[in-house]
Amino acid sequence: MHPTPRRRFWPAMVLTLLAAPPMLASLAAAVLALWQPAAWTQLWQQPQLPLALLRSLGTGTVATALALWVSAALLGSLRDSRHWSRVQAWLAPLLAVPHAAMAIAVLALLASSGWLLRLTSPWATGWHAPPPWPTTQDPWGLGLVLVLVAKEVPFLLWAASAQLARPDIGPRLARELRWATTLGYSRSQAWWRVGWPQLLPRLGAPLLAVLAYSLTVVDVAWLAGPASPPTLAVLAWQWLQDTNPAIHALGAVAAWLLALCVLVCAAMGWAVLRAQPWRRSWVRGWQTSTPRQRRIGALGLWWVLLALYGACLLALALGSAIGVWPFPALLPEHWSLAAWNTVLAQRSTLTVTAVLALAASMAALLWTVAWLEWAPQLWQRRLSPLWALPLALPALLWVLGLHQWMLRAGMDGSAVGLWLAHTLSVLPYTLLTLQGPYLAFDPRLGHVAASLGQSQSRFLLQVKWPLLRAPLLAALAVGIAVSVAQYLPTLYIGAGRFATVTTEAVAQASGGQRALAASFAWLQWLLPWTVFGLAAWAARHPSAQLNRRR
Repeated sequence: MHPTPRRRFWPAMVLTLLAAPPMLASLAAAVLALWQPAAWTQLWQQPQLPLALLRSLGTGTVATALALWVSAALLGSLRDSRHWSRVQAWLAPLLAVPHAAMAIAVLALLASSGWLLRLTSPWATGWHAPPPWPTTQDPWGLGLVLVLVAKEVPFLLWAASAQLARPDIGPRLARELRWATTLGYSRSQAWWRVGWPQLLPRLGAPLLAVLAYSLTVVDVAWLAGPASPPTLAVLAWQWLQDTNPAIHALGAVAAWLLALCVLVCAAMGWAVLRAQPWRRSWVRGWQTSTPRQRRIGALGLWWVLLALYGACLLALALGSAIGVWPFPALLPEHWSLAAWNTVLAQRSTLTVTAVLALAASMAALLWTVAWLEWAPQLWQRRLSPLWALPLALPALLWVLGLHQWMLRAGMDGSAVGLWLAHTLSVLPYTLLTLQGPYLAFDPRLGHVAASLGQSQSRFLLQVKWPLLRAPLLAALAVGIAVSVAQYLPTLYIGAGRFATVTTEAVAQASGGQRALAASFAWLQWLLPWTVFGLAAWAARHPSAQLNRRR
């Protein structure tokens, strides 16, 4: 039921010509920004550089290491228990939460006049005024690390679940784990000695994405990260905003310095993870406790994560309706819906966010389905690094190259340019979500349909795509969530002409508008959650027409 190689060539060529030119042009424009010796010299002379770089490296590497450790602990202790299905059911709602919304919620909880200190003041702390030291945007970056770990653990668990669900990996790994237990190893020992060493290399791409994001994130670091100086990503973004060409070039080479840091940290981290002494110490560490203790500890970690998300959601809901709220009163003197009235009055912001997310995710999904269906396997293997550029490159560097290409193409500040920027940013996530289930589809069904004289189009419309309904809807929901969360492409490519809930949430939070920031951040959560809920419902309740066809 697959097309012949000749019939595959032209669709694959058309799809490549649609997506490759902007990807390659953006990469080329970013590479051209590298060759600026004067800017490099000026960068090394910046007094803020050492501390800013240290804060980027510290927060990024610590957050990545902690996210990996927590994910490994949850996998090792809960994977073969009855709790694992519940963990998997919660991954989609947690993934739907944008990073910026999480940062705003953590600020509401941990601020010097936030909910946590109000719960303990003055009866426990004796404070009748906010403490004089920073509880957010601390110089050590602890708040930034908390936000990043909370967001990246569900992503790594989702990536690991996708790998374990693959028909070419999951059954084979299960057999090898059973063989290991027959040799006298416990289930925990079998996992850490047999299962985890095979799964970890397959998490290389998600781990690289987590490391690249943690080292180069701008909006979250701006809201929850240290200040004076900020992380190098925020500093580079501030330089790129300057109209002075010399300062702008300084921001470009700073973005390249971050990219080099990502490569060096990735190489060092991979060498550490593959080191035999480290792997043996990991196994010995988990063998010092009983299986029951490990499971209780893993469940505790998971419930702490869920409690953090729940507390953040509640803080945003209450924070969006607060009025006058003197410290240390636990509740405000009166509640107000003025912030929500302001948000609802900005219908253009909501419309732009929804239309842009739907258009970008639909375009990315259509391209992904066509690519997986008609592109030869060799093309898919060879070109997969190209499609992953927006995911692998630091966000600053990707947006810098994309903006330079948009300027040359005359699309800067246009609706088409913004749609294309969001589509290119969504595409790798859509491809990553759909690739496993789509390629694992049983080809024998196509052969049966062909033997019955059915055309390929009828097979796709009535058999293959209806059976892949759940992965297709999940990929669409992931694309919408990614588009809603886009900050740098919207601000840079849109040239400030298009406002979305994410740009408004970050702007209001940085301006100290607590109720407005909470309202926009709530919408950041609500839109992806609604889409994921509708996708899950549609996957479980096929249309009546589809049931009649069956």
